[in-house]
Amino acid sequence: MEMKSLTKLLTENEYPGRGIVVGKTEDGKNAVVAYWTMGRSAGSRNRVFVTETENGSEVVRTKAFDEKLVAGDPSLIIYAAVRQFGNRTIVTNGDQTDTIFDGLRNGMTFEQSLRSRKYEHDAPNYTPRISSLLTVDGGKFDYALSILKSDGGNPDNTIRITFSYDNPQNGKGHFIHTYQGDGNPLPSFEGEPEPVEIKGTIDEFAGNIWNSLNGDNKVSLFVRFIDIKSGEYKEIIFNKNR
Repeated sequence: MEMKSLTKLLTENEYPGRGIVVGKTEDGKNAVVAYWTMGRSAGSRNRVFVTETENGSEVVRTKAFDEKLVAGDPSLIIYAAVRQFGNRTIVTNGDQTDTIFDGLRNGMTFEQSLRSRKYEHDAPNYTPRISSLLTVDGGKFDYALSILKSDGGNPDNTIRITFSYDNPQNGKGHFIHTYQGDGNPLPSFEGEPEPVEIKGTIDEFAGNIWNSLNGDNKVSLFVRFIDIKSGEYKEIIFNKNR
């Protein structure tokens, strides 16, 4: 599959929904992960990313910007999006972050941890759960992406697919997102994660994503660059609500 421009894909899609990109910088020095949220309703747009420390590790969470606007089931929009388990970084679009973390802690694999989960309970959209796991160990880096989705809108069957990348290439990443585009109901992502170019510094990469997302629908963006040799990282968070 031909590598594509991430900014072009985002600019041409008014509503890809929540998205995850994982890959490696052009110089091969850093593992890269980006995750963003989007929303059409007031509740979905009423979010920000915040960082907290839990048991000595950083956790990135979604939180309500205005508590008075929270309605319905908040579990679909309020969750830990990023957790660290040793040399592994978990990034997802829902509370399955905690499911994966607990599974790894109990000796399960990424795939085994997600066997207990399914798509989100937001009929008729049945929004897919997308998840990623990055492992940086002794100068080596690999990653996996997962999607849990309904069977063409049929809620009686959950499709679980994992894509693993054991030798990431410099300047290349993979992009998975919840929706093909806007619609009612929202059409779920289809096919393999899209191969995309990873370009620039963390500031340039994050800025290009943020500026390419639809101005009305974008909510928050998280980007982390992890030094593959040392495991140290730097990150950027953008929030539309301030």
